[in-house]
Amino acid sequence: MRSPKKYKRIVVKVGASLFSSNNKLDTGLAHDICRQVSELVKQAKEVVLVSSGAIALGMSILKLKNRPTELARLQAAAAIGQHELMHVYKIALKRYGFNCAQLLLTWDDFLGTRFHNAKNTLNTLLKLNCIPIINENDTVATEEIKLGDNDRLSALVSILVDADLLIILSDVDGLMDRDKRVIRRVNKITGEIKSLACPTSKKTCVGGMVTKIEAARIAVEERIPCVIANGNKKGIIVKVAANPFSEGTIFLPK
Repeated sequence: MRSPKKYKRIVVKVGASLFSSNNKLDTGLAHDICRQVSELVKQAKEVVLVSSGAIALGMSILKLKNRPTELARLQAAAAIGQHELMHVYKIALKRYGFNCAQLLLTWDDFLGTRFHNAKNTLNTLLKLNCIPIINENDTVATEEIKLGDNDRLSALVSILVDADLLIILSDVDGLMDRDKRVIRRVNKITGEIKSLACPTSKKTCVGGMVTKIEAARIAVEERIPCVIANGNKKGIIVKVAANPFSEGTIFLPK
């Protein structure tokens, strides 16, 4: 297990549930996330953001109450919302003196030459102190090539950039046991651990604790520790980056 000083390269996944309240963007939270990321970069850490929210924002702009089921309408919502999402990040990060870059990925980008091209691009952006913001390319992805959710995407990105730590932010405090107490440490993802998860019922997003545990499994198999924590808690990113055992649930490599 790495010491806290070794957590230099960190992937942070931001869930759509954090951004949208009644189908509206929580710009205050978005700005606070950017403030925390900027603080880490000023500490000589490297941060990659994997951010959901494009479809939820597109739904808000189009005044849709339910997530579209027709693929073309879903992709249209993503196209509209992605622009809005990046605009918020751009304004917020500029306030703290940093530029951001957008990368939209599909499953094909994790294969062969495209994997190495994406890796080289991300490494260069990090050297330039530019904050990469990654989302799945929902505007072109189909059911056959979709990564499924941004929890899994964040785990694959962690592998792509050789991250030291993956932080998955949600609107819950971590993985709960049957008495609704946070499990602080998971040394092995067993059937019992998986049985504690339940899928989301939110209309603007997919996934839930099931996909977060799956993302943690992908990460720890590549010896990358993963923390699931509540993104609504003040200073949560900075706190977990300093000590991954301090908040939420940490999944540890073998």
